Amino acid sequence: MRTYEVLSIVSPQLSETEATDLLTEFRSIAEKSGAKLVSEDTWGRRRLAYPIEKLNEGFYHLWVFEAGSDQLSELDRKMKNSDKVMRHIIVRVDLMAKRAAKLAARNPKKVRVSATPAAVSAPAAPAEPVAPAPAPEAVVEAPATPAAE
Repeated sequence: MRTYEVLSIVSPQLSETEATDLLTEFRSIAEKSGAKLVSEDTWGRRRLAYPIEKLNEGFYHLWVFEAGSDQLSELDRKMKNSDKVMRHIIVRVDLMAKRAAKLAARNPKKVRVSATPAAVSAPAAPAEPVAPAPAPEAVVEAPATPAAE
């Protein structure tokens, strides 16, 4: 099983209940095809980076599924055919974690950022207290003398 992220932007012209019903329908389509829902996150109404169909906002929703390579094809087809979905994208994310693990195994000396969000590096040790620097000596400037002509 591979891990996929599905991000969809639904039209803001839908009411909250209509948007929730549509997203529930999409989730059930994916689960009927055999995909396992790992997590679901509703980002809510957000401003778009550029207008789509003369609209400046949309409802963002993110799912993370574990599925085979062809199990999300029906979900992709339904999202493409729906007028209520402005944009959607399906991205395989386990490939990035696999590449990061391969690079870390190839060169273990380098410290790399983990691809999994659960692995958090240990907090840095507190620095030793530093003694305050001595005060600089006062510098007295001599008055400027006029140049002799």
